[in-house]
Amino acid sequence: MTVRGVSAGIRDCRAGSAPRVATLRGGRLEVSFEWRGGFTNGEVNTLHAEAFETRLYSDDEWNWVDLTARHSLGWVTARAERELVGFVNVIWDGLTHVWVQDLMVAGSARGQGIGVELVHRVRSAAAAAGCEWLHVDFEADLAPFYLEACGFEPAQAGLMAL
Repeated sequence: MTVRGVSAGIRDCRAGSAPRVATLRGGRLEVSFEWRGGFTNGEVNTLHAEAFETRLYSDDEWNWVDLTARHSLGWVTARAERELVGFVNVIWDGLTHVWVQDLMVAGSARGQGIGVELVHRVRSAAAAAGCEWLHVDFEADLAPFYLEACGFEPAQAGLMAL
C-alpha cells in the first residue's frame, strides 16, 4: 500500500534536515536530525533500554531495522557526531493516520529540545506525505512535554491490556 506523496514527502524532509545546535552539559554540541536516517539495531536497542528503563534486547529479539521497514512511514534519528542520541518511530495506517511511537532521547541529551525537535520533524514529514492526523499515547507525567512543548491537543482514547 502506498501513501499519496510519500516519496516526495521523504525528499522534502531530508532536504530540511539541517543540523540543529543544542547545548549539552555546558558545552556546545551539534545535533543533526534526519528523516529515515541510518541506524543499527544495537544503537536503538541501547537507547531504548536507557529511555524506557528496560533490559537491553538483542538484535534477534528486537529488530528495529526490519520492523520499521515493514510498519513505519518513517523515523527520525538525532545524532551528536556519530552517536545516536534520539530516535522516534512513525507507524501508520497506510493512508491518513500516523502515530509517534517509541520517542527516545539519551539521558545525557535530555532537556535540550531534542525530543521536541524529533516531534516537529515527524509532523513535517507526515504532512508532506499527505497524512492528516498525528497521534500519540503517553503517560500522565509526560503531558507537559506532548501537550505544551510539542503542541498536541488532548484527546480521549482507550487502552486494553492483553
